[in-house]
Amino acid sequence: MATLDPQAILDGRSPGRPSVMLIIGMVVSSLCAMIALGLYAVFGGTGFVVGLGLAILPVPMLVAVVLALDRLEPEPPKDLIFAFLWGAGVAVLGALILNTLGYRYVTMPLFGDTDGRFWTAAVGAPIIEESLKGAVLFVLLWFRRNEIDGITDGIVYAAMVALGFAMMENISYYMQALDGPGGVKSLESVFVLRGLISPFGHPLFTAMTGLGVAYAANHRTGRTAALILGLLGAMLLHGMWNASTAFGVKGLLVVYLIDFGILLVLLVLIFNERRALVREIGQYLPLYQGTGLVSPQDIQMLATMPQRRVARRWARTVGGRFSARAMSDYQLAATELVLLHQRMDAGVIDQGFFASRQAELMNLMYWTRQAFLSQPGDPGAAPWGPSGFAPPPPHR
Repeated sequence: MATLDPQAILDGRSPGRPSVMLIIGMVVSSLCAMIALGLYAVFGGTGFVVGLGLAILPVPMLVAVVLALDRLEPEPPKDLIFAFLWGAGVAVLGALILNTLGYRYVTMPLFGDTDGRFWTAAVGAPIIEESLKGAVLFVLLWFRRNEIDGITDGIVYAAMVALGFAMMENISYYMQALDGPGGVKSLESVFVLRGLISPFGHPLFTAMTGLGVAYAANHRTGRTAALILGLLGAMLLHGMWNASTAFGVKGLLVVYLIDFGILLVLLVLIFNERRALVREIGQYLPLYQGTGLVSPQDIQMLATMPQRRVARRWARTVGGRFSARAMSDYQLAATELVLLHQRMDAGVIDQGFFASRQAELMNLMYWTRQAFLSQPGDPGAAPWGPSGFAPPPPHR
């Protein structure tokens, strides 16, 4: 275990080598976020601090909800942070500049002040903002394709970039409301609408792009069409929501019901994908019983979230935090192994990559298994009854 970097293996990167491109992306995104905040502070008036506080307030809960969707095979934290920072930085600053220029030099000269604002909100902003948010998903598809294993991953990454964007955008809305004629009452109305009633608006829009990216990452044909349709779907939903504000409460209600229906469909897709993954655990992991890496009881344990939690608690009881971490890594490595088989069967990876990745994951499973079975406690006391069989260590 001392020679392994479990997180690097699970992330599919070289041990001890953080991605230079990822670091650069985080730095650039953070700088853009700070510039946007600086502009808000300078031009936003007295409402900046209030707007900042209200915008940040629901974010931890919203992020927790998104991460709960992906508990069976969670994405690398660094990639999720990068997506959030991109939304809060590059996408927001880019949209701030491009939306302003589009209104000043395109929609206002063509349609006048009032109609120009409507067309900017209903057409210009959705095109610009969804393109900027979707760009990071295309980056992840290009550089981290093997981390996007299905619909859930595409939606999770899309939601993270959109939550970062929405948080920063809400600051400006709250500032404008507080500094406007309505003052505090106007701020209350905007907070209820954006912070409580429709906090998943932007994640829902960008999820369409996430679906396209997920399809492209896991299929050999139709990739370009999926990416285009996904991005257009995001723009359409975003444009419908923005345009509905011109039709009062009835317009908002109609579009809200449509969006809520789409949200339910996405949740069903995520649930069905999780069930399919559970079935594949029972399909692929039995192939490895002869290696001693899994037993029939282990496969049953790996197939449900409650049993996985029981296993981690048992490992902590037997060997403390180190053993619990080893159990968690073992569970994730086993799940990654199943997803590797899934991608191989779909024909999106070649035999060489499959063999190399398979060896890494089997090696990690062996050493993490040894870590929680070799503790001073009694391994036989495990609720699912793990096998104590320990084959010779695989070649490293």
